[in-house]
This record gives sequence, structure tokens and C-alpha cells, in this order.
Amino acid sequence: MSDPLVSFDGVDKYFGETQVLCDVDLAVDEREVVVVIGPSGSGKSTLLRCVNRLETIQSGDIQIDGRSVLDADVNEVRQRVGMVFQSFNLFPHKTALENVALAPTRVKGLPAETAEERAHDLLDRVGLADQTDSYPGALSGGQQQRVAIARALAMEPTVMLFDEVTSALDPELVGEVLDVIEGLATEGMTMLLVTHEMGFAREVGDRIVLMADGRIVERTPTRDFFEEPDTERGRQFLSRLL
Repeated sequence: MSDPLVSFDGVDKYFGETQVLCDVDLAVDEREVVVVIGPSGSGKSTLLRCVNRLETIQSGDIQIDGRSVLDADVNEVRQRVGMVFQSFNLFPHKTALENVALAPTRVKGLPAETAEERAHDLLDRVGLADQTDSYPGALSGGQQQRVAIARALAMEPTVMLFDEVTSALDPELVGEVLDVIEGLATEGMTMLLVTHEMGFAREVGDRIVLMADGRIVERTPTRDFFEEPDTERGRQFLSRLL
């Protein structure tokens, strides 16, 4: 059996005196989509942010492809780990194309022409081929989030992290973003995904990880979780949602 692509080993994380991740162990295989769910404040977003070193852990280890991210160059880590946030974080004075092409030229040193070609392809891939010259302010929330996904993909990451990427969107725009993520799952992109969209979690996830109070309390294949969770905590969580 091959080693996991991403692994958490005994990870503890504190904010001051408050422990927000408690002895977290988790392995994510290549091409696997792991959906992280749980109540607010359970540590889901923090878990994701530790992977690409936006947060520092106090103990344990996180590895990508067998290499610890803790002592790796932070820029190298972030080239391998694409992350898309709730807020789109696009540069407002750059077009969609410029937003997507920027990091490959600045960080990877790609020639501008090559980076722009890739940006065109990626914007086409997320359904925005007609918006290359648009500025973020002229785009809907769903379109901005799709540009943000294209921008993350432009670095050719090994794994993608999605943190509540639809929570800031109007309900009618949620589907267009989820369709893009579902397409990535179909193509075999390894993903860690935090979401409250249970229908989507059921559709796209290979495995559900339920967090509560900074701990993983259940990890179950998606179909099994929605049919019969392993734990009482899982049953309570699901009954409240459904």
C-alpha cells in the first residue's frame, strides 16, 4: 500500500492558552477527497491552514509526500499546496487573467507569455474564458471564487485545500463553484475540503472527517457516514443538519 500524500501525526495547535487542535492524526491518499465537517469552532479551518503553514503547530508533524512541511521552505510548501478561502482575496486592480498569471511569473519564474497561456487555459477550465479582461469588481461572487480556484491551480499544486469556499456566496451562485470543485475531483485532484454543504459533501467526498472540540471524532467512508455514522456524535451532528 502506498504512503499517504498528506499526513497529520499527533498535531497539537494552541492559540494562547486555548488548544484548538488536539492530537490530530489523519492520512489523505493521493486522488482522495476528504471532507472535513463539524460545528463552528471545532478546528476545521485551522487544520487546513496548518498544512500550508499559515498557522504554526506546537507539536506533532504534517507531511506532504513523506516530507515534513515544518522545516521546509514556506514558499516551496505553498507551491505544492493550493488553498482557496471564503473570501476571494483577488487583487482588485488586476484583471482575472493577471490575477491567475501573477504567482507563476513571480514565484516560479515562468515567462509571462507561458504564464498567460496557462491562465487562459485555467480560466476556460473554470468556465470564465469570456472574463479574462474583467476586474474583480465587475464579477459576481461566484465568478470571483472561480478565478481564485484558477489562481490556486496555476501553481500546479499537489493537493488543494478548500475552506468554506461557498459560505460568502449568494445561494444561487453556490452551484457554479461546486461544479468546478466536482470537476477537479473527477480529474483526480487530491483535496481537503471544509464545507457546510452536506449534499455536496455526499456527492464529492470519498471520506468524511467529523471534528469536535479540536479532535477528530469520526472518519468514515462518505456513503457509510450518511447512512449510519459510527459514533453518537456523528449521529447527533447529522440529525441536526438533516
